[in-house]
Amino acid sequence: RISFIASVRLRSLNANTDTSSLARKVVEECRLIHPSKLREVEQLLFYLQNRKQSNDNQEKKHISPRDFKPYTGVELDEEASIGSIDEYIELLYEDIQDKIRGATLIFQLARNPDNLEELIQNETVLGALARVLREDWKQSVDLATTIIYVFFCFSSFSQFHGLVTHFKIGALCMNIIEHELKRYDLWQDELQKKKKDVKELSENQNLKKEHEKSLRKYQSLLIKQEQLLRVALCLLLNLAEDTRTELKMRNRNIVHMLVRLLDREDGDLLLMVVSFLKKLSIFLENKNDMAETLAVEKLAQLVPCEHEELLSTTLRLLLNLSFDTSLRSQMVRASFVPKLSSLLGKSARMCILYHISMDDRFKSMFADTDCIPQLMKMVFDRGEEKIDVELISLCINLAANKSNAQVMCEGTGLKMLMKRAVKLKDVLVMKMIRNLSQHNGPTKSLFLDHVGDLAAQISEQEAEEFVIECLGTLANLTIPDLDWELVLKEYNLVPYLKNRLKPGSAEDDLILEVVIMIGTVSTDDSCAAMLAKSGIIPALIVLLNAKQEDDEFVCQILYVFYQMVFHEATRDVIIKDTQAPAYLIDLMHDNNAEIRKVCDNTLDIIAECDEEWRNKIRTEKFRWYNGQWLEMVENRQMDETGEPFLYGEDGESFGNRDLLERPDLFYSPDGIISVDGAISPEFCMDFQSRELGQTGYRY
Repeated sequence: RISFIASVRLRSLNANTDTSSLARKVVEECRLIHPSKLREVEQLLFYLQNRKQSNDNQEKKHISPRDFKPYTGVELDEEASIGSIDEYIELLYEDIQDKIRGATLIFQLARNPDNLEELIQNETVLGALARVLREDWKQSVDLATTIIYVFFCFSSFSQFHGLVTHFKIGALCMNIIEHELKRYDLWQDELQKKKKDVKELSENQNLKKEHEKSLRKYQSLLIKQEQLLRVALCLLLNLAEDTRTELKMRNRNIVHMLVRLLDREDGDLLLMVVSFLKKLSIFLENKNDMAETLAVEKLAQLVPCEHEELLSTTLRLLLNLSFDTSLRSQMVRASFVPKLSSLLGKSARMCILYHISMDDRFKSMFADTDCIPQLMKMVFDRGEEKIDVELISLCINLAANKSNAQVMCEGTGLKMLMKRAVKLKDVLVMKMIRNLSQHNGPTKSLFLDHVGDLAAQISEQEAEEFVIECLGTLANLTIPDLDWELVLKEYNLVPYLKNRLKPGSAEDDLILEVVIMIGTVSTDDSCAAMLAKSGIIPALIVLLNAKQEDDEFVCQILYVFYQMVFHEATRDVIIKDTQAPAYLIDLMHDNNAEIRKVCDNTLDIIAECDEEWRNKIRTEKFRWYNGQWLEMVENRQMDETGEPFLYGEDGESFGNRDLLERPDLFYSPDGIISVDGAISPEFCMDFQSRELGQTGYRY
């Protein structure tokens, strides 16, 4: 039995075709198909029709928004046929007009993805197109555009990228774009020159007519050029899926070319340019190129714009760039804060503003826009629903600025925020409230009405992260009119604070906030006395030992000691009943400047109140300040003549003994003196000035 395979070309099969009628026509005209197979042919046509629709949808999805737009150079009255492909190839060897016609017919075929595989099978067609493009692209923009469109159809599918690369179409497109940019600059120069001549000779009608004619010609050429640039960039963007190919484009200054194109007005071309820049911006080198070419300033022209897709793509590009500090500064200089404030609502816009708000230099700029009222409205409109993280994160950052905080707290702003935070246990809203509470002035006074609500949240039953924010907010409330003693008693906070000071009793963040809270309430002498009697100071010393490597813990605990010795009621407890002064002496030469500052201030108060500690503090300061001098005295054995320069009563050199342990020397308010007067203060001063120069003795 012999089987035959029939190949039938269907030119009229589309979404609106009646497959039943077409099946009957196929059976009638094809002698190889028996009439009994009519039903099978109809089913096959139905399958092909649906597959074609599916492929068309996939193609549109793949290349969107880089879809095709008809233009005069590719419009023909005839319809292309895959069976006539050899005739179209022959046209590519004729004159320019025939080449345009042949390329256009091939382009019609290439737009249908079903034809791409068959076009590839014909080895001549793509080679001929590549040759014509390489040789004649300067002679006709229409010809170059049409041929690039053909290769673009192939580049829309990753499996054909190797084919496009084989013919070096990408490199050729780069040459074409570079050439067209130079042509554009020449056109601009010529127009400016003629415009200047018209202004100088305004009465010359011939010059006016010539200028108008040149302008019309320029506009016509510009339309065709931008169509060519758009399809060339579409092709390059598809090829840039391979990072190695993208690197080659960067080496050819693709970023500089794209940034120059941002000055154009065609929305479709701008969409392609911005889309390309967005893809490139994820790499550091490309981002740096955009910073050098001041791309942000040119992008400012596109925000806002009526082209919604262009606006959305531009904002996503700006979001990528906003991770760079210098580019954020460029955005601020380009007035993006008020621009984006007027476009709030989308995630990308909110994220850009969030990145800008991370820099303290720019936070205050938001107070001069309508951004903050809009943000507050968006927060309150959420009701009890979860607030978008981009929205609340931006609010948290802005609340750290005093001017912004005043705007946020206007009217019932603070009251509404407190109501939501307490009711929903919203940690992020409470974090925003905490930032609001750190500003001195009228804003902080507004919190007097909410101290009770905050204190009521401090318990072991609440989530730690929520309690941390409540404690931090209370710790910021350094308000003279606030009765901390009443708050501690009414809400029984002292036992909670003491229990949380135990190392390991909670997360370090919570323990640190407890220490800061104790430091704040200790500013009140009655509260300080209450805390001292409760045994909090020994607990703090234990915590200090456990966290001695953590500068933040150490600094805050020392601040509590400072507050305790500041009040007479608790001073004796610190000095006589604890070892806090000894720890302060050990830490007064710490590497951290803030720790040294708190230690010095606290030790000064202790020295004024206790004679014994005053002597210990003075001795330790002497050892520290004059350590270099003492070391030199101890180590130096001989003077310039080679003889020992200082001897004790037993004839032993001072260099062999610890000076501070010798009975011959002791410290007095008048300096270092000898018990028997053998070494006078004048001798020490003279020795210091002659021998030690800058090293010197210091008290």
